[in-house]
Amino acid sequence: MDLSVWLTFFAASWAISLSPGAGAIAAMSSGLNHGFRRGYFTTFGLILGILTQVVLVGAGLGALIAASSMGFAIVKWLGVAYLVWLGIAQWRAPAKPMVAESSDASIVTRRQLVLRGWAINAVNPKGTVFLLAVVPQFLDLHAALAPQYLVIGATLCFTDLVVMAGYTVLAAKVLAALRSPSHIKTMNRVFGSLFIAAGALLATFKRAA
Repeated sequence: MDLSVWLTFFAASWAISLSPGAGAIAAMSSGLNHGFRRGYFTTFGLILGILTQVVLVGAGLGALIAASSMGFAIVKWLGVAYLVWLGIAQWRAPAKPMVAESSDASIVTRRQLVLRGWAINAVNPKGTVFLLAVVPQFLDLHAALAPQYLVIGATLCFTDLVVMAGYTVLAAKVLAALRSPSHIKTMNRVFGSLFIAAGALLATFKRAA
């Protein structure tokens, strides 16, 4: 990929990562409930979800999903259901301080956080449609595509790793200062509502004509 093209995509990647969405909500929710060291594992899952989307688009499967009414609907409603489920779970979460250093066996494991993050980004047709619409503008169709997709995937991963670290720290350090049960309960319900709102917004998303 030409350096000038990559720099343009690099700048666009920051705008993509910084824009509020389900990923940012997930990162802040994890920071609030699990602290930075444990909560940041959600970001690794979000990154895996991005890579899944890039692979789908690169292999041509993304175009099939976007073009198929049934395939698109299945992926979309899976995403909606998952976000709403996360919202309900956050609403019902106990009003306890962060459990990042807790030895309680009932806390969410790092593996569960990774899987949660992966599902948020992987089961999201908005990401597929976005990649199909934006990425081709940065591709040289006369050159090998695999290395270009590798660069694009690595760039998106880097920016998300940095941005989601910021969101996680914000929640872990700033929001976690609100330690009373009532504060924790309120924040859990705020994030739960945001997850449900993200699911409702995804439900209104339609395929490009």
